Amino acid sequence: MKVLIIGGVAAGTKVAAKLKREDRSCEVTILTSGRDISYAGCGLPYYVGEVIKDKSALIVNTPESFSRLTGAEVLTETEAVAVDREAKVVKARSLQDGQEKEFSYDKLVIATGASPIRPNLPGMDLKNIFYMRTPEDAYALRDAIKEIPAKRAVIVGGGFIGLEVAENLAAQGVRVSVIDMAEHTLPGFDPEIAEYVENRLADAGIMVFPGTKLEGVEGDGKVEKVLTSRRAMKADLAVISVGIRPNTAFLEGSGIALNPNRTVAVNRQMQTNDPDIYAVGDCAGVTNRITGKTVWSPMGSSANIEGRRIAVNLAKGEERPYPGVLGTGVCKLPGMNVGRTGFSEMQAKEAGFHPVSAVCVVDDKAHYYPGASSFVIKMTADSETGKFLGIQVVGPGAVDKIVDIAVTALTLHADLSQLEDMDLAYAPPFSTAIHPFSQALNILENKMAGELESFGPQEYLDGAADEYRVIDCGITPAIEGAQYLDVTEIQGEVPGIDRDEKVLLVCTKGKRAYLTQNRLKYYGYTNTKVLEGGLSVNDVEVSENNNI
Repeated sequence: MKVLIIGGVAAGTKVAAKLKREDRSCEVTILTSGRDISYAGCGLPYYVGEVIKDKSALIVNTPESFSRLTGAEVLTETEAVAVDREAKVVKARSLQDGQEKEFSYDKLVIATGASPIRPNLPGMDLKNIFYMRTPEDAYALRDAIKEIPAKRAVIVGGGFIGLEVAENLAAQGVRVSVIDMAEHTLPGFDPEIAEYVENRLADAGIMVFPGTKLEGVEGDGKVEKVLTSRRAMKADLAVISVGIRPNTAFLEGSGIALNPNRTVAVNRQMQTNDPDIYAVGDCAGVTNRITGKTVWSPMGSSANIEGRRIAVNLAKGEERPYPGVLGTGVCKLPGMNVGRTGFSEMQAKEAGFHPVSAVCVVDDKAHYYPGASSFVIKMTADSETGKFLGIQVVGPGAVDKIVDIAVTALTLHADLSQLEDMDLAYAPPFSTAIHPFSQALNILENKMAGELESFGPQEYLDGAADEYRVIDCGITPAIEGAQYLDVTEIQGEVPGIDRDEKVLLVCTKGKRAYLTQNRLKYYGYTNTKVLEGGLSVNDVEVSENNNI
């Protein structure tokens, strides 16, 4: 069987390597327009920040080493320009001499990836404008930091890559601002979690300006100002990270079906409308595991899994489906890590669910163990069925551990009751006796059962607690102007609080406020609300009449 693969990096090389392991007799050829066949795209920001010292570490395999290792033929700087499905050939052009050549196939795998969006705005051809997609991009940015030398930078785009570049530039002593035209950075996160992260970034010296549109760049031959809908920002360099678009233009006229976003349309086997042609990686649409609908999830992790599945199916003649993605992601930022999987509350509503969420602040390991800190977790489920829908987590600790438990739950289509009382790993250096994931689950179930009556941070920001009087119930008083209440002293009626009065219970994290609510309910108080996340997540100020 002759298998032709267009594109390298993650998806294409995974198909080739696995296919040759499964069936050494397969004739496998990779055509790639780049000079590198396999590189660590997700590691590029860390080369910029000199966490990765040597540029050679980014290159996983050279074309020569990959060929020797796998037996696949690799042709670099060879760009596919057309696909003739009837003749089963791909026309490609050499980027060195411009000559065109045809390559025949029995099976074709399209793994052409995606390219960064380059805004058509004034000044975008000036020097010191960078992107972050290839090793050459990272090399150029790291060199420029020293050569300019760069004191100020503007990152355009607040997704994972943009924020990772921001962190690494800041680590090099560059003063960094991030702009994003959306209401918040971190697409896929709910607003209160994104805002929490933005505030922590500001604490670390990285200023974030959401709701700010790029309008152009000015300078005398090089970047001097970044023009935005808010104001002009002085800058020595700009990094554009506003998104990517799939590399599928060469398929025009081939009859291969594309999705509206120009990704290649595939079935569960990653097969196009032509049964002998497959698509994989950043250029292909995939299935959302929860809804079954087509989504775009350009991630190196899913690209590798998809490529492996295609290779096994081709080699063994199987039709096992690739089950799809959950929107899982994790990101390292200054002093914190950020992760998510499944649906946010907003996404769950858009998907037709009836979501209920709880935001909590829980210890990430035994509180007495050195280095212990907290996770901010937002867990979401369907209020009608109890189906677990997703999680978002922020903290300096191992957020990936929380996310991966949630991935397992989503993959197995679990509801909350099936996730109760899991026997998760515990020792003081690693976790708490009741695992952080389980604590978040318990809090959400308490809320769904009415045992916890609360306002989430977004509800609070939207004014849901405006008619409530703030009661400070932390371990020690922390809210100026608020009545203080110590739960350990509540033994009946509380002087100064009517039993039907609307009161908002606020503590540092939310736990002590819940304990206070539980005690007050016992003594007949009927109108209490807990502020989820407490002062760790929310800014609470009290007016003269002791309301918010």
